[in-house]
Amino acid sequence: MRSADDWFDDYGQSHTNPTNKAIHWICVPLIFWSVLALIWSIPSPMSGLNWAVVGALGAQFYYVMLSPKLSLGIGLFMVLSLLICWAVDNTAPYALWQVALVVFVLAWIGQFIGHKIEGEKPSFFKDLQFLLIGPAWLMGFIYRRLDWSY
Repeated sequence: MRSADDWFDDYGQSHTNPTNKAIHWICVPLIFWSVLALIWSIPSPMSGLNWAVVGALGAQFYYVMLSPKLSLGIGLFMVLSLLICWAVDNTAPYALWQVALVVFVLAWIGQFIGHKIEGEKPSFFKDLQFLLIGPAWLMGFIYRRLDWSY
């Protein structure tokens, strides 16, 4: 498996424009949340089983393999995302999947606008793993800002 720095270097090549980066700081977390929320909305055949938790655990396994230290920050973000799913599911006047679908579509429109400004295609066109690297890339910035190693 490639190192986190290798992935981040490759991802960063199509994310150099400041406007595109700013858009990513907004849209990547929103897309991540909306995917979890859409998965949360899938009915489960077993009481107490939530598909979003299963999906988050699978993603967490990927992040642990990428960087155990970095996976802690991403894991906290996933827990926060799942808590927001629960809150929206239990309090919003619309179904969670409806809210998530609107957020998902708008955030992807933002992403493609950012890449149009950048003049580069999104990285996931090269490798689908970049869909999971985006959140880690942002978390890597937070770790570096805090002077934490990953």
